[in-house]
Amino acid sequence: MAPLFDTHAHLHEEAFRGDLEALLERARAAGVTRIVTVGTTLETSRASLALAERHPELWAAVGIHPNYLLEATDDAWEEIRALAAHPRVVAVGETGIDQYWKTTPLELQQQWFQRHIDLAREAELPFIVHLRDADDAVIAGLESAGRAGPLRGVMHSFTGRIDTAQTALRLGLHVSFAGMATFRNNHALREIARGIPADRIVVETDAPYLAPQPHRGKRNEPAHVRLTAAVLAETRGLSPDDFARMTTANALALFPRVV
Repeated sequence: MAPLFDTHAHLHEEAFRGDLEALLERARAAGVTRIVTVGTTLETSRASLALAERHPELWAAVGIHPNYLLEATDDAWEEIRALAAHPRVVAVGETGIDQYWKTTPLELQQQWFQRHIDLAREAELPFIVHLRDADDAVIAGLESAGRAGPLRGVMHSFTGRIDTAQTALRLGLHVSFAGMATFRNNHALREIARGIPADRIVVETDAPYLAPQPHRGKRNEPAHVRLTAAVLAETRGLSPDDFARMTTANALALFPRVV
């Protein structure tokens, strides 16, 4: 069984309080050898890093999610900047644009998206892009940032348009797929996944959210990334082991601090 890399989870969440050790053991049994646990606020960025310091298979990402920007302060951002220098931090984010919930003004989201990309460049880290109902705004932000030089990042839990994926790929980003790619009627998303270049596709859970079939609607966890990988392997005409080796190699290239 080839090892897998869950490139995006939120293991600080209350949903995992009390059984994190058992969860990690299930992940190991499923061949999941590396997991990036992602902060969405200063507090959860600290918590993600604390988990990464305690568990050798965990690595952290730090940032402020677009839906939490109204509570963000300059002091919080300065601490995020400091956390990004920690050797167990492998990415900045998640950042991006969310126009589904509309809790944060678009202009503020755009400003902080650029701020996260600038920090990623400064820290020599990739950035993690959240996109929900905001393809045009994310494309505009990436195109603008790309004029300053090559980009290194990942479109997390991708469900956007094909032209959004193509723009991200052209600018140097990876594209990550989560449990939605396993949903029976989600043929269009699997078609996008089929066309992602072999060296740019990665997989994730977004745990505790977005559980794949047959766990849809239940708590997700890193062990389930193997289910998503199996569906995508079939979609691309690969064996599960070949797809696992490919996406793990891609994730290690995306997150070079991970060993």
